[in-house]
Amino acid sequence: MRRLMIVLAVFALFAACGSDTEDTPGMTNEDGNGELTDPTGEKLGGDQDGVTQEDPNQPVDNGDDPGDEDPNQGEDPLRRSEWVNVDHGGRSVATYVSYPAGGDPTLAIVLIHENVGMADWLRDFGDEIADAGYIALSVDLLSGMAPGGGGTANFPNQDAARQALGRLPPNQVTADLTAVADFAAPLPTSNGMVAVAGFCWGGAQSFRFATNYPKLAVACVFYGDPPNAADIGRINAPVYGFYGGTDGRINATIPQTEQLMGNAGKFYEAVIYDGAGHAFMRRATETANPADPNVLARAASWQRLRTILADHN
Repeated sequence: MRRLMIVLAVFALFAACGSDTEDTPGMTNEDGNGELTDPTGEKLGGDQDGVTQEDPNQPVDNGDDPGDEDPNQGEDPLRRSEWVNVDHGGRSVATYVSYPAGGDPTLAIVLIHENVGMADWLRDFGDEIADAGYIALSVDLLSGMAPGGGGTANFPNQDAARQALGRLPPNQVTADLTAVADFAAPLPTSNGMVAVAGFCWGGAQSFRFATNYPKLAVACVFYGDPPNAADIGRINAPVYGFYGGTDGRINATIPQTEQLMGNAGKFYEAVIYDGAGHAFMRRATETANPADPNVLARAASWQRLRTILADHN
């Protein structure tokens, strides 16, 4: 079923995130202007199996003075955020975890970045999700892929990060996401339910992850390509799509996706936010205009996402 949410009708065309070509199967290019974030930190003792906990107050390299930023600065004093390294199969995946206030068990949601890697806006969105009562895990899938074995922040520029992301083996992406999801499920404040949400390139990966992780509670695809048709039958979780009205390339995939999901007996609900462009969740953070179509689309999407998470919590 497809619903059309009319947010604001405008005739402005925003450029899609990157090219329309694919670098690897199941991966598409799109740009991103979020600031790069340093996923490294000093290791603490008492590590869990497969997980290296890091100091949540470790400075983060976002292009400013590296001594100026504290992950917990300016947040709800009852919310806690930290970097952890999720270790598996010889890899260590830097993950920014935002925990909600209170100790009631709740759903955890894995967040997948755009095609330039981890960005500040995604970490901030994870904190916002935690303020709404859920555990958010923002994953740096470029962990270990930069020169010197670093992550997103260790690439010389966004083009280099984008090229590296296009070369990621799909199986490695799946293994990283599986490790993070398996880490999230047994957390002390988790109820064992794990969701996923991804944006642009990450949107495609969230849809693809639904074909590879049968325990997934729900998948939220923000303006991302669908998986290969042959893989749709493996999806167990409901899939919710969030799309910008001017995002012609991605929106052209919706009718066939609806048909394939319907034929396979899978739940898929696509909402198009008129006037919004590709990457509207990020672009909304880059303007102070409250009437901007991207801002309106983000507000409507955020309310919808909260409803979806509550329904599957």
